[in-house]
Amino acid sequence: MQVIIYSTTTCPYCKMLKDYFDEKGIAYLEKLIDQDEAAKEEMETVSGGFMGVPFIAIEKDDGTKETVIGFDKGKINSILGLIDGDVVTA
Repeated sequence: MQVIIYSTTTCPYCKMLKDYFDEKGIAYLEKLIDQDEAAKEEMETVSGGFMGVPFIAIEKDDGTKETVIGFDKGKINSILGLIDGDVVTA
């Protein structure tokens, strides 16, 4: 699974999201759209023109792709298979 967080250096919700992923052991790649024009253009393409942060793009191991706008913990937990904040292992 690949998780990309599009964020900015000044976004408090981006920091909360990264802290949450760190706490849960979820690996991610951060792309700072306020410092990297290519990352900004990539986000615009992936998001269909949405430019708010945080924006999360997730590609699962089966190749399916999901996106999350904002720090939506419920949606994130559902997509990543987290229950009560813990990783579900099969």
